[in-house]
Amino acid sequence: MKATRIAAVTAAAGTAVLALAVPASAHVTVQPEGAAAKGGYAVVDFKVPNERDNASTVKLEVNLPADHPVASVMPEPVPGWTAHITTSKLAKPLTVHGKKIDEAVTKVTWTADGKGIQPGYFQKFPVSLGALPEDTGQLVFKALQTYSDNEVVRWIEVPQKGQDEPETPAPVLRLTAAADDQGASGAQDTSAKTGQQTAAADDTHDDTDTTARVLGVVGILIGAAGVAYGVFAGRRRSA
Repeated sequence: MKATRIAAVTAAAGTAVLALAVPASAHVTVQPEGAAAKGGYAVVDFKVPNERDNASTVKLEVNLPADHPVASVMPEPVPGWTAHITTSKLAKPLTVHGKKIDEAVTKVTWTADGKGIQPGYFQKFPVSLGALPEDTGQLVFKALQTYSDNEVVRWIEVPQKGQDEPETPAPVLRLTAAADDQGASGAQDTSAKTGQQTAAADDTHDDTDTTARVLGVVGILIGAAGVAYGVFAGRRRSA
């Protein structure tokens, strides 16, 4: 009876954990294809899961951060979807390759041509972005997900460090160090590793030389002992 109760409690706890974990993982998120380095260009994927059992996702609106505008925004064609780009005037013009840009893309909207994202499925929406800002470590994209029954889920809550994840968090793209910084760091790491390998090789060489000297001395001693033994044996035979 006791074992049965323990098994029942364990099963119930496991079910509760799964029930809490599934909704938490089914958010609209953004992930880079490779690195998303400051000052560089990157292709990012907006991953949109369908969280409903009786409706399809038919539209996705992604708002780009106004405080860190990006000069180049190009969505990749997605079969079954039509992309629309919205541009707006910038409060502070950008300078890209020596040219000032006073407007940029502020929103990308994908609308399903057919049934959209069915229950139990997800869809990725790739976008090329650049140049990524150099004065921040992340970009927050507020997104709106529309279902076929006209329900709109607003993924706009900005996650705060040290706090629990909000119920409808906005997609956040983490930016890595600039490519030049990574290159310098990599060069320093390589140099350090090379120095360590060289030092290890020198130590091994010194150990080898020491071992050879010791063996040489031992060999000489053994040889001398052999000669002495031979002379002593010869004298005994003569006697």
